[in-house]
Amino acid sequence: MQSTLILLDSVTQWKPYYETETITTAADYLQNEDLSKKPLLVINLCEKLNYLSEGYYCSLLAQARGHKVLPDVDVLNRMESGAISRLDDNLQKITYRWLQTMDCSEQELIPLDIYFGVCNVPEMSKVAHFIFEQHPCPVLRVLFANRPKNQIDSVHPLGLSELSDEQQDLFAQALDNFSKRVWRQPRSHKSSRFDLAILHDPAEALPPSNKGALNKFLSQAKKMNINAELITEDDSIRLLEFDALFIRQTTALNHPTYRLAQQARQADMVVIDDPLSIIRCTNKVYLKELLEREGVPTPNSKLIFKNNLASFQELEECLGNPVILKVPDGSFSVGMHKVSTEQEYAEALEVLSLQSSVFLAQEFVPTSFDWRIGLLNGEVLFACKYFMARGHWQIYNHQGNGKTRSGAYEAVPIAKVPRHVLRNAIKAASLIGKGLYGVDIKELDRRSVVIEVNDNPSIDQGVEDDVLGDELYRLILREFMDRLEQKRR
Repeated sequence: MQSTLILLDSVTQWKPYYETETITTAADYLQNEDLSKKPLLVINLCEKLNYLSEGYYCSLLAQARGHKVLPDVDVLNRMESGAISRLDDNLQKITYRWLQTMDCSEQELIPLDIYFGVCNVPEMSKVAHFIFEQHPCPVLRVLFANRPKNQIDSVHPLGLSELSDEQQDLFAQALDNFSKRVWRQPRSHKSSRFDLAILHDPAEALPPSNKGALNKFLSQAKKMNINAELITEDDSIRLLEFDALFIRQTTALNHPTYRLAQQARQADMVVIDDPLSIIRCTNKVYLKELLEREGVPTPNSKLIFKNNLASFQELEECLGNPVILKVPDGSFSVGMHKVSTEQEYAEALEVLSLQSSVFLAQEFVPTSFDWRIGLLNGEVLFACKYFMARGHWQIYNHQGNGKTRSGAYEAVPIAKVPRHVLRNAIKAASLIGKGLYGVDIKELDRRSVVIEVNDNPSIDQGVEDDVLGDELYRLILREFMDRLEQKRR
């Protein structure tokens, strides 16, 4: 279990704040070689962080010791060289609206101080969070130019001695939100093996794990001496407090799940789903090309381009009738259309064209159920049959009233799954990586075809765990443990 350590030039700098045993001086940190044996989150609050200063060496040595450190050397070098991140269009609009409320000339630079991603200007909270993600540093001063685009003029670290009384309060509160361990007294009982953050969205209509499964992960982790905690997107500022991240929220690109996976990977955390798996699995166009190239059996399919549409007759000749149209990044049967006529084809394209410039057309393969084979690090974890919703051609029937009906399920012992199903699932998953995947497969007369590979497979209590029970949760938690132990060797 990782502890937090705050580095200061002198312990007297901490007088305005609550007493804590988590502080030490930069000099003591640099000279104490025993610290390399401990898992630490190091918060570097040295006044000078420029190249080859004592503060700079603290961040450099922290990385060499395998500690997580804020800021790291890459961040310090980027800030010193003036390599600053650019805001996206939405954040630039937010910033420009805020700047227009300020009484300033176009030449004047407006400062905004950010404490662990938090500022005291509510309308700039999203901007502050983004800047902290790009430049993870405890206290930042950002100077903005009053212009519609590219407003960030400079970003540099701010020392504790530069904070006013009001700013000291803001800093202390932000630090408390960032790391709940700063004020915690050392515990006498044995520390946990590691800290695991489980990302979920309590408001998600079709989450990859129901409440029962999330509670199982927590209870089994406790039995295994793992400190597991449920977090949401709002807790993302605390990410560095953990050793590993387990994403139990439906993933997508240009989405908090992908952004947090990237942050975790950059912080050298163990993360499932990792960013590369998310990229590879969330787009059906990519999967089509990958699986076909590697000889994995799949339904016949064809890419459709918005600027060069194929006719329905062409699709019929290639794929038969009816044809399934898919938006590239859909999940839980969302963004899929079954079309049998030219009119249905045109209506489906009108809807899909609002979401993507490329679509996937696939032959219709009618079966009463789909196999879902769950794999972790190349090993088969579970097998399930998901049956089609009653009177519908998909597992999920998204009705016009906003409700969703789903078909029945049957968990199956791995030994009873046809070998060709397992073989295709293992091969398909191996092309993605060594994470946690769910391979969807249709079985057809002693052969099978892979429909897709999911980077964030459903693990619900009472469904996927019906055969293994609690052991399913322990196997996943052990994988995190094994990966962390390999890193620490």
